[in-house]
Amino acid sequence: MKVLLTRKLHDFALKELKRKYDVEVHTGKIPMPKKLLISKIKDKDGLICYPYDSIDAEVINAGTRLKAISTYSVGHDHIDVKAASKRGIVVGYTPEVLTRATADLTMALMLSLFRRIPEGDRLVHSNKWRTIFGPYEFLGTDLYQKTLGIFGMGRIGKAVAKRAAGFEMKVIYHNRTRLPKNEEEKLGVRYVTLDNLFRTSDVLSIHSPYTPQTSEIVNLKLFNKMKKTSFLINTSRGKIINEKDLVIALKRKIIAGAALDVFQKEPISSKHQITQLDNVILMPHSGSATIETRKKMAEIAVKNLVLALAGKKPIYQVKV
Repeated sequence: MKVLLTRKLHDFALKELKRKYDVEVHTGKIPMPKKLLISKIKDKDGLICYPYDSIDAEVINAGTRLKAISTYSVGHDHIDVKAASKRGIVVGYTPEVLTRATADLTMALMLSLFRRIPEGDRLVHSNKWRTIFGPYEFLGTDLYQKTLGIFGMGRIGKAVAKRAAGFEMKVIYHNRTRLPKNEEEKLGVRYVTLDNLFRTSDVLSIHSPYTPQTSEIVNLKLFNKMKKTSFLINTSRGKIINEKDLVIALKRKIIAGAALDVFQKEPISSKHQITQLDNVILMPHSGSATIETRKKMAEIAVKNLVLALAGKKPIYQVKV
């Protein structure tokens, strides 16, 4: 069997694949150009891809021998799962393993916003810290007793709620499906409407998957409902937020600030208006970027592919 990787994977993972298959690894431009991907997929039985690869119906149908697709990510909106299912192609992904790392980054961004950490770092590095600050200078805000709103109470949303409890925050949430009451009590969270989530939160953290229903759902209409002192955090999917509206909200001080790890188009251009603002923290889509997490993701991505090519169910399979 032949397997295509759209980018190099960990050495141990490649070694495992090469023991079983004829492996081809793309080493050129990232993401792999579509025309090249289509030409290379034609004789492949398996594919390992990344969240920035567009595995649409055209690519899938070009892979006449394709039996399995394994994505190195929890998100799978970059794959036309319906087109794959029509062909009987199994799609695997890597949830759960990156939950803790992404939840940790969310809390790090929250602390950075509330305590102005990047701003303080820039101040010291640029040699602009000339006097000892007094009682009213360079003040941040406590997380203690603040209201955290979570939009999307899946694995990562729940992990963030657990971490917020350590800061004695009040946690409210909105989700497509409300959690059972016993689980709400265990997590210490309260369900609210989407409007109330945005009106009430001191910091609003997005953990919803990207779907046609959530596309740009966070827009100026919702920003206008938020407190002027509130913050927005997004470590899920960039397309959930209307970025033009967010820039307006930040420029007009409709909200106090934002921290983003994901964007509508990645990598984000240095010419993007949001990069010129001071009240925003920007990260390069690194929610899962820890040594331990990325290694585990590689392990699962390979196992998913191996199992699927053997006609078995992957550890984690995307459902249509």
